[in-house]
Amino acid sequence: MPKVTFIPQNKEVKVEAGTDLLKAADMAGLYIEGDCAGRGTCGKCKVKIAEGEKSKPNKAEEKHLSEKEIDAGWVLACQHKMEKDLVVEIPIQKDAHLRKTSLKGGVEHLSAEPLVEKVHVKMERPAVEDQTADLERLLRHLEKPDLSVELRELSQFPALLRSNSFAVTVAITGNRIISIEPGDTTNQIFGVAFDIGTTTIAGSLIDLKKAEVLAVAAITNPQNAYGADVISRITHASESRENLQQLQDKVIEAANSIIKDLLKQTKVARDRIYEVTAVGNTTMSHLFMGVDPTYLAPAPFVPAYSRALEVEASALGLNINPAGRVIFLPNIAGYVGSDTVGVILATDMDKRTENCAAIDIGTNGELVLAANGRLMACSTAAGPAFEGAQIKHGMRAASGAIELVNYEDGEIKLSMIDDAPACGICGSGLIDSIAALVNAGLIESSGRFVNPEDNPEKVPEQFKDRLRKGTNGYEFVLVAAEDSDTGEDIVLSQGDVRELQLAKGAIYAGLMILLKEAGISKDDLDQILLAGAFGNYVRKESALTIGLLPQLPPEKIIAVGNAAGDGARMALASKSVRDRAKALPEKVEHLELSTRMDFQDIFVDAMSFTKV
Repeated sequence: MPKVTFIPQNKEVKVEAGTDLLKAADMAGLYIEGDCAGRGTCGKCKVKIAEGEKSKPNKAEEKHLSEKEIDAGWVLACQHKMEKDLVVEIPIQKDAHLRKTSLKGGVEHLSAEPLVEKVHVKMERPAVEDQTADLERLLRHLEKPDLSVELRELSQFPALLRSNSFAVTVAITGNRIISIEPGDTTNQIFGVAFDIGTTTIAGSLIDLKKAEVLAVAAITNPQNAYGADVISRITHASESRENLQQLQDKVIEAANSIIKDLLKQTKVARDRIYEVTAVGNTTMSHLFMGVDPTYLAPAPFVPAYSRALEVEASALGLNINPAGRVIFLPNIAGYVGSDTVGVILATDMDKRTENCAAIDIGTNGELVLAANGRLMACSTAAGPAFEGAQIKHGMRAASGAIELVNYEDGEIKLSMIDDAPACGICGSGLIDSIAALVNAGLIESSGRFVNPEDNPEKVPEQFKDRLRKGTNGYEFVLVAAEDSDTGEDIVLSQGDVRELQLAKGAIYAGLMILLKEAGISKDDLDQILLAGAFGNYVRKESALTIGLLPQLPPEKIIAVGNAAGDGARMALASKSVRDRAKALPEKVEHLELSTRMDFQDIFVDAMSFTKV
């Protein structure tokens, strides 16, 4: 069996001959960027053969790698098959997870109403005159004789009592004793709230006694190795029970990694975490719980469940108190998940009297409209362009990603995350780039680049060398090879523009359908809330320029941060909010856009860059 050593991580793994490097990295517990689930179509999984025999590139590698890269030993991990021992270098990408974990724009105050109650008990010692059993003695002091107790706790209870002078703290939820602890730990009640995103998983450690967020952490969703979008992951899961287990293991491992990070930051003991809440799209909910998502993909898009699911943490393998509970908030429909429930909670959409729309922009665009006493929601298949996927030089928001682009004084000006050398374009940079080129007159309302051969007068002199023919139409050079971190030109291609047109057209059309159903126009909207880490970084001016949003005064467009994560935190901290979340699916009217004959017409019109 050939052995591969991955550097700089120094991870080794032996694999069967013929195994590709993408799978080998997965086996080693390493993540390699890739959007196409190993089909060789995205070209993102570039790694370098540092030591070992280099094979002849295949067609996919010839398409996505330059001659210079091939000569230097670069290959596509999903295409390169292992036959002999190799040393492989994986480029390190510093993700900008602060975008996901920042509390800016979110809820500033959580209501403390924990489901877990802790009681400190000091009991008298047994005597010949009082031979009451230890458990009954405890229940008598609690004045709750009908409480049940976890066997795990009961097994150590006699020794624990006697080694602590019969003074213990009891953690109770509902009618169950879930933990018996030495001393007085009544001030130690903690929980973790997760936002299980398709691209990023974020977690928050909360002091449930004080309703305070103590720490936040995030990690790239390792399921990305099986595709950037939910359909790819559903397809993978549907192929076998082992594949479904594989996807669940990935997300649970990531959640445990976040928990470990949170505990390291705060020095909180693992056994003092008693509850977890989680939100995510419906597919992520199914995969987190290990439930077959197969029938979410084809019409009529039926989930296995929509209600809130509550299970013991030990059943999922989450590293908190073994008797702790995990609650995944309810879904609304096949493609409107509990992350949308979180957005509704955090923005009080279910309590508003004004006309307000909330848009959570991501791989799926979830939209909610509160109008005329109704609460409606829909989902649009925006595709992963907003996450940088399926874009020639697209990438997640990470160090070196182009995030801001302006057209000023006749020049295109760029800003990169961390002020690092440019290595690609993230979602906000993609929108900015296209808006800047529209303003510069280089992209027409149809979405086509100006043809410099037919209309040379439309291309300013300073851009004549930057607007050029690519392999599939014209492209614009944002960063020249000598200035980029990758050593190659970073360009915006005609295909990239088309991907964005499809994504933004779907979002806009979805909103128009909701407005039409409510009997109001875009001018009747009092507010549009942009939710999600991406929504927090999209500039209103650029969104309006490309027609992602209807033409409203900018002050009516408000970024509300990671509202889905805020909703998960609120539901963790407060029983009342959790009950409110469980009731929401019955209050929300779901619109299935695939059955709307008018959607396609609006969608086609919305693809143009004419302001509407």
